[in-house]
Amino acid sequence: MSAGFDGPLLGVDFSSAPSRRKPITVAHGRRAGAVLRLDRLEALPTLDDFEALLARPGPWLGGFDLPFGLPRELVDSLGWPQDWAALITHYAAMERAALRAVFKAWCDARPAGHKFAHRACDRPAGSSPSMKWVNPPVAWMLHAGAPRLLAAGLSLPGLCDGPGRDPQRLALEAYPGLLARELLGARSYKSDEPAKQTPERLIARKDLVEALEQGRSRLGLRLKLSPAQAEALVADARGDRLDAVLCLVQAAWAAGQPRHGWPAGVDPLEGWILTA
Repeated sequence: MSAGFDGPLLGVDFSSAPSRRKPITVAHGRRAGAVLRLDRLEALPTLDDFEALLARPGPWLGGFDLPFGLPRELVDSLGWPQDWAALITHYAAMERAALRAVFKAWCDARPAGHKFAHRACDRPAGSSPSMKWVNPPVAWMLHAGAPRLLAAGLSLPGLCDGPGRDPQRLALEAYPGLLARELLGARSYKSDEPAKQTPERLIARKDLVEALEQGRSRLGLRLKLSPAQAEALVADARGDRLDAVLCLVQAAWAAGQPRHGWPAGVDPLEGWILTA
C-alpha cells in the first residue's frame, strides 16, 4: 500500500435503504497538495445505483461511511470465517432476522455495560459497534454495503487487495462523525427529524463548512468550494451532503499517506476507520 494517489476521489454517505427522499450521497473531488476541490455532489436513490457507482472505471479512491468489518471477539466466539472475504460472504448469506437473533443472544449473555463487541478502531473513532442493529443500524449498513464492495472487485487495502482485485478502484472505511467532532466538539449539526432541524444546527453547519474551508483540522487540508456549493452544504438539514464531503476529506488525507493511513498491526478481519 503506497502513498501518493492523485486521481479522482469520492466521499460516500451510505444508506442501507436509500430512497429518493434520502439517497446515498456522493461527493466527488480532487486533491492538489493541501487543497481539496469539491467537483460535484451526486444522489443515488437505489442500491442498484450504488452498484453502478462501484463499477465505474478507475482510477479512483473512495471513503465510504459504512463499517467494513466485524469485531474479532464476536467472529471468534461465533466460529465464523477468519478470512475477511469469506466472512463477508457468510454474513451476506444470512437473513437480517437471523443476524438480529444471533447478535441479541450474544448481547443478552454479556454483563451490563459490555453488551456489544467493539473493533479496535471504534473507541478512537467514536463510532458505533458494527454489530449494532438499532440506533444507528450499522449492522445493516455492513450487510448492504460490504458485500457489494467485495462483489464489485474493488481493492480494499488491508482487507482484500490481492490477485483479482482492481488496484485502480480503492475503497476505504470513513466516518464523518470523527472529523465533525474534531471541528465542532459535541455540537450537533444535523437531524433527519424536521422538528430537530433547529437554528443551532444550521449555525453548526455554517461553522463546520467554514472550518473545512480554512483547513482547521489536523488533516492539513483546505476544502475549496464555490459559494453555491457552500450554500448547498449548509442548507441540507439532514447533513447527508456534508457527511459525504467529510468522507471526501478523509479520503483525500488517505490518498497522501503511506499504507493509505492504516496504522501498523491493524487486524485484517476488523479493518480500520480512516484518521482514527
